[in-house]
Amino acid sequence: MIKVPSERGQLDLVRALPGDFAPRDAQDLMAYPFFSLSKSRRTRPIEFISGRVEIHVEAVPDHGMATIWDADILIWAASQIVEARDEGLRTSRLMAATPYEILTYIGRGTSVRDYHRLKAALDRLQSTTICTTIRQSAEGRRHRFSWINEWQERTDGAGRPDGIELVVPDWFYRAVLEDALILTIDPAYFDLTGGLERWLYRIVRKHGGRQKAGWRFEFRHLHRKSGSLSPFKRFAFELREIIRRQPLPGYWLSLERAPQGRVLLAFAPCGQTVNGIVPSGTRTLVPSGTVSSCFREPGLGLTSDAAGENRSPNLDSNTDSNLCRAQAIGDNVDSPAENLRKSNRRGAQTTTGSGDETSPQLPLDLGPEGRA
Repeated sequence: MIKVPSERGQLDLVRALPGDFAPRDAQDLMAYPFFSLSKSRRTRPIEFISGRVEIHVEAVPDHGMATIWDADILIWAASQIVEARDEGLRTSRLMAATPYEILTYIGRGTSVRDYHRLKAALDRLQSTTICTTIRQSAEGRRHRFSWINEWQERTDGAGRPDGIELVVPDWFYRAVLEDALILTIDPAYFDLTGGLERWLYRIVRKHGGRQKAGWRFEFRHLHRKSGSLSPFKRFAFELREIIRRQPLPGYWLSLERAPQGRVLLAFAPCGQTVNGIVPSGTRTLVPSGTVSSCFREPGLGLTSDAAGENRSPNLDSNTDSNLCRAQAIGDNVDSPAENLRKSNRRGAQTTTGSGDETSPQLPLDLGPEGRA
């Protein structure tokens, strides 16, 4: 009987690099709905189709779908791969690290409970399957994979625990290393506690990182792009609350009204933003130029723009995201007082609903202070 060699046996093992170098995120993972935004177990699939882009994400009942908190492990992996390449070191899809190295890099605690949560996150990443047409050479071709092909606990010669090994999929590895579709993110991202605000930061960072005039999306387009199970009214309510709190590091959010009553989320950099596409050469942490966020206590409610000028629609990039055509958006923005009155009326009419985003915590979720 012929013994088939395992994938692990065909890959070079690389150890995790030490240091607090800049965290990197893959642009494809930032732009599309790949993860559950809920702190409760999700088994309902994500199905997203836009033009030639198709994404299908499936979960198993035993573990549930990989969450946006679990994706921090992929941010760690992407950062390790890019840093090793920039240092002229060997890279591989087979990586070894201690739980302590992973947990401290992504801003988590290091208690026994945190170690168990890390293992649960690895199980969800391994059991969640993705089928997508993104970055396929021929139209209609699909690539199916899991976020982690396999993982195992390591022991030393004396049988003592010696960390973990994991294998990332080729689709992810190529996006990080060969295609260099990577953006640096603010380390303060790991302190964001809500699933929706974490997802929103990644969307904003992906589309607004180098747009001096800002960017804007329709609320309904964002709802579809998020993959959230929350009803649209609940989703819109939570977006307005995020705009009020201004928690995203490096970006200012505002609410705008376009013709025909369309509601838009507008965002623009505040302070000094992180760099744009960073294929190599970034050695240190890259803050967004603000201590925590761009929070400014609103005076009379939400306005269209902090400075009051009319910003141009996003007509020059990414047709999938370009929902605001060349219309006089600035001429149709409500006054601050009118925004407040309408916001109060909408708040009184909006029910809290029972969306997944309000469910209890599960493994690898963040606690009230932003730590596990």
